[in-house]
Amino acid sequence: MGPGTVVFLGLSLVVIIVLLKTAVVVPQKSAFIIERLGKYADTLGAGFHILVPFVDRIAYRYTLKEEARDVPPQSCITRDNVAITVDGILYLQVMDPVKAAYGISDYRWATIQLAQTTMRSMVGKIELDRTFEERDTINASVVAAVDKASEAWGIKITRYEIKTIELPLSIKEAMEKQMRAEREKRATIAESEGKRQSAINVAEGERQAAITNSDGEKTRLINEATGRAQGIELEANAQANAFRAIAASLQTAGGVDAMNLRVAQEYITQFGNIAKAGNTVIIPSNLSDIAGMVEGLTTMFNKKS
Repeated sequence: MGPGTVVFLGLSLVVIIVLLKTAVVVPQKSAFIIERLGKYADTLGAGFHILVPFVDRIAYRYTLKEEARDVPPQSCITRDNVAITVDGILYLQVMDPVKAAYGISDYRWATIQLAQTTMRSMVGKIELDRTFEERDTINASVVAAVDKASEAWGIKITRYEIKTIELPLSIKEAMEKQMRAEREKRATIAESEGKRQSAINVAEGERQAAITNSDGEKTRLINEATGRAQGIELEANAQANAFRAIAASLQTAGGVDAMNLRVAQEYITQFGNIAKAGNTVIIPSNLSDIAGMVEGLTTMFNKKS
């Protein structure tokens, strides 16, 4: 291999190294901060770029996508002096790569630390019982506080979510007892309400039954009274018709004699029945009435014969 070939290979290698140092491809949703001789020069967006050899260099590489950063568990003291452990997830996005590069040395670490301090401050303002209820309020407060502080760093805090709230063992046991007592209380109330409703239903059923029975008894009495009234009316009409027939027969010849005969027969029959009812003999105080009646009957039979 001659000297010319060696020189050519050496120059080719230098060109390749220079191209590798100067040719830059920036991925989508990324930004590269270029420094020229140690000073900020440009921000490269997605695409192919050529740098000045040995002068320009890539100082920082940032992704412009939304990032999810885990916030480590931390101890917080509630307003009623209960120590709890809280962790969460912080969502952030680089909006200005230049501010992110030169505004702070490590924006990820800074935002996480700020989220932790804000969380401790918010938890200290509320009581333990309200900690679980106020999650949305705490999350919104952390986002507002961290986003305001990170604005100078070119960072946008999109949201913060509490993952877990760990309670001390003694507090857990106390809460379990409280929940168990509350469930027993609700069960007792539900049972009493059921008995009360059952008693109301039974009373209502008895009332309806009494009303139904009363209506039935009322209808029965009305029907019986109506039947008796109709019977009395029919009997009265029959008697009236009988009396009219008797009165009409009395107006005919021999009608009075026939009536007297019938009365005398009935009188004798009833008197005989009284005599048969016992061993005691009943004698009318005025025997002349019987004798006169018998004489009248004899006369009437003689006239007829």
